[in-house]
Amino acid sequence: MPMPSNIWIGLLLAAAAGLSTTLGSLIGLAVKKPGSGFMSFSLGFSAGIMVLVSFVELLQGAIERIGFIQAHISFFLGIGVFFVIDVLIPHDYIGQQDRVSSGEKKELSRTGLLVAIGIAIHNFPEGMATLAGSLEDVRLGAAIAVAIAIHNIPEGLAVSVPVYAATGSRKKAFWFSFLSGVSEPVGAGLAALILLPFLNEVVTGWAFAWVAGIMVAISMDEIAPAAKTFGREHMPILGVLAGMVVMALSLAMLK
Repeated sequence: MPMPSNIWIGLLLAAAAGLSTTLGSLIGLAVKKPGSGFMSFSLGFSAGIMVLVSFVELLQGAIERIGFIQAHISFFLGIGVFFVIDVLIPHDYIGQQDRVSSGEKKELSRTGLLVAIGIAIHNFPEGMATLAGSLEDVRLGAAIAVAIAIHNIPEGLAVSVPVYAATGSRKKAFWFSFLSGVSEPVGAGLAALILLPFLNEVVTGWAFAWVAGIMVAISMDEIAPAAKTFGREHMPILGVLAGMVVMALSLAMLK
């Protein structure tokens, strides 16, 4: 079982991944909209990393710890949790830029706030995913954090653009996106507080499978469809393939 120091590293990685929304905010304020090919490939790359990690490392590790049936129960519970969150608190972070010029300033400001709240809630379990990966291996946690950070960039962009259009304040737009990313390390911190007193093979196994379900749901329901919205037909699947290859090579080096 990993030493407790892994938890602190996991918290730092979750903070870095969550606060990558601020990078998206800066891109939104500087260039308004990054290239469609770049966004398609990057989002596909993120999805590829998360899917391969979920099935090859986290779910497999859970099966070894708690058995096939229990691991898959936890896996599907993770998908169910994400589904409930997405239904109750939907958020649309791709294409939001295209609606910026059509509404009134008050509505734009409200849109930015609602998107920020939605992203904050969706980021919460992502922090748990980074922590769970770090408990297994710091390098695995880092790989998950990178994948999450890539997909957080367009979220920060979606928050900052409507807020800036509504208020004209770069500072306000930046802080909205910053606050939406803070929930990620908060989620990791709460997971650490809950898991630490009970940390053993069984708890870790259930946590790994649950997080794998969440990451697969995020990849299939958000990231992959988002990559397709940029209209570059083959870029998303090339990104997925590249992400999986990079992750597979990374995992091979962990062995």
